[in-house]
Amino acid sequence: MGLEMTATIALAGGAAWASGINLYAALLMFGILGSTGSLELPPDLQILAHPLVITAAGFMYMVEFFADKTPGVDSAWDVAHTFVRIPAGAVMAAAAVGELDPAVQMAAFVIGGSLAAGSHAAKSGSRALINTSPEPVTNWAASFTEDAMVIGGLWAAINHPTLFLVLLGIFVLILAWLLPRIFTLLAAMFRKVRGFFRGERDVADEQSANSQSSPPHLIIEEKP
Repeated sequence: MGLEMTATIALAGGAAWASGINLYAALLMFGILGSTGSLELPPDLQILAHPLVITAAGFMYMVEFFADKTPGVDSAWDVAHTFVRIPAGAVMAAAAVGELDPAVQMAAFVIGGSLAAGSHAAKSGSRALINTSPEPVTNWAASFTEDAMVIGGLWAAINHPTLFLVLLGIFVLILAWLLPRIFTLLAAMFRKVRGFFRGERDVADEQSANSQSSPPHLIIEEKP
């Protein structure tokens, strides 16, 4: 595999992977690097260097920066962005290899969407588990770690593509081991919550049934 091909695959993989974690940080980083000449973006990604796109990405990054660090809000934000991050990751991966064969572009679209879905599932699932703790410190720590991962990962994809691809492969292996466990814990948590509310409803129903089945109190008046 040539160095240019390695760099292209790393860029496509990095864009997809980062989109699943923090799409707006990835868009902003690509846009700034492209506009300053620090990175030669592929033709289909050069639109990211437009000032309007950079401004929009920067604004949305600031919104996500605060939403992502607020317990409860971060999970709602993740659910809503299921329909944004995954398609965006697929499109960005395909755009990164846009100059190559259409078959390669379609493969990048499929693999990129899968990478974005995997990183998004790991992020949103772990955040849902973290939100079982009432304190906000773990949310802040997780969010800052994710931001650092995106920036560091994209830097590695651009400057050290071979190293990034090795790390990405390790990430996929860890993801394959981690996701089933996250889903198992989430399922157990949802069962516990459902059982809690169902138990309350059963108690309320029982109390209502008892009140309806109890005979009315007879008031007996004594004659003088």
